[in-house]
Amino acid sequence: MPLCLYLIRHGETEWALSSRHTGHSDISLTANGKDEARELGPQLQGIFFAHVLTSPLKRAQLTCKLVALNGVPEIERDLVEWNYGDYEGKKSVNIRHERPNWDVFRDGCPNGEMPGQVLARADRLIARLRTMDGNVALFSHGQFGGVLGARWIGMPLENARHFPLGTASVSTLAYDPDHPEVPVISLWNCLSQPFSQSVKSPPSGQTMKQRAIQRWENEGGEIPVSESKSSSLVQVPQMMP
Repeated sequence: MPLCLYLIRHGETEWALSSRHTGHSDISLTANGKDEARELGPQLQGIFFAHVLTSPLKRAQLTCKLVALNGVPEIERDLVEWNYGDYEGKKSVNIRHERPNWDVFRDGCPNGEMPGQVLARADRLIARLRTMDGNVALFSHGQFGGVLGARWIGMPLENARHFPLGTASVSTLAYDPDHPEVPVISLWNCLSQPFSQSVKSPPSGQTMKQRAIQRWENEGGEIPVSESKSSSLVQVPQMMP
């Protein structure tokens, strides 16, 4: 079977909910995060996975367990989240008080990983994955998942800022069936819950779209003003049957 990667971000954690950078801190899922993971299981039933790979961090491993795919999960250390170093546990908005215009995808993290290191890790993982066949499940994290998406189609790492992932989302990385040598993103950031339920109610006077953009920026992304005003943040199709 042709290779198809199912990239699954872990369910909600307390730090994800509060937009704090969560790299190597081994934080578990919230009760809602566990529910999010359980709801993914039925959406993926009927798909046979040749391999199930998970980040070693407990939030990814627990999501993998609750989704309950066929096969025995294997730990893949290259699926771990970006190492935020000195910025671990901090919000982007607070980091930018001291370092204006900071962008993790461009600037990296002091005493953590720099973009070149994450790029090398993602490319190394993709090279291994391309030796496999069939459906492969990857349980990973938000910002490293964005890097995988960008690198799968050959884009520079900085472009990962345009690939946000919600908690307990599924994306698929595959090849164009008419041009098997061309890698494609066939699905991105598909949520098991309706989008209106996945994003918390916005503060008074703030639209849902503004809330979603603010959360993505707080987690390290950077959306140009012209783009955020002219288009939706994410297109979320219905989950596959």
